[in-house]
Amino acid sequence: MITDPWFFAVALPAIVLTGLSKGGFLGGIGGLAVPLMSLVISPVQAAGIMLPILIAMDWIGVWAYRRDWSGPNLKIMLPAATVGILVGWAAAAYVTEAQVRLLVGLIGAVFTLDHWLGLRPRGLAPGPKVGKGSLWGALAGFTSFVSHTGGPPFAVYMLPQRLPNAVYAGTAVMFFTVVNIIKVPPYLFLGQFNAENLKTVAVLMPIAPLAILAGVWLTRRVPQEPFYNIAYACLFVISVKLVWDGLRALALGI
Repeated sequence: MITDPWFFAVALPAIVLTGLSKGGFLGGIGGLAVPLMSLVISPVQAAGIMLPILIAMDWIGVWAYRRDWSGPNLKIMLPAATVGILVGWAAAAYVTEAQVRLLVGLIGAVFTLDHWLGLRPRGLAPGPKVGKGSLWGALAGFTSFVSHTGGPPFAVYMLPQRLPNAVYAGTAVMFFTVVNIIKVPPYLFLGQFNAENLKTVAVLMPIAPLAILAGVWLTRRVPQEPFYNIAYACLFVISVKLVWDGLRALALGI
């Protein structure tokens, strides 16, 4: 088990942020978990520790949002996400986490700035689209496999639909529940679930249900307009953080 106190100093808030995000609140801010933990341990080990915790949170979210999710969107995105995961597995030896973080961060930042600045004319909120849903679903699966940063690509496709808070959050929960389960065999194959990681998971796990239930409570009580303002703001924050991390890692050659 990891015993470094500095690890737990960053891991505990990372789990809380992830739980709030998984519960539907704070948008994709849960994607900060791996970057935060990477301040103390390697990103690969951080991803291995986070996956079992994410899966535990997922099932609490499934129960909480069992009646609130968009079936048409999931039918489009999940097959594409499966392809993205397989591509991520196949490309694991060739694509660095720095490159993935930079790509995801740029996409999320440009999307958010476009929304805020009104660079394109606004029409009615779009419904599910096979082409766009497949593209962003595949990218969400790929980036989720590499560094658990599937939130920004998911948000880019889903946020413009302006779904009710609970439906947006529930669709995200159902989507990433399936995505995270699909990721288990490749992670096993890559040796991510070793004894040290699993012992560390056992210590952090009790925080997970409390954090996600807090996120569910907030999502169901915050009005829709502030909810989406918070979601876009959090998407921008995580995107800028990912761009910074990616550029820094590329510059240092790590």
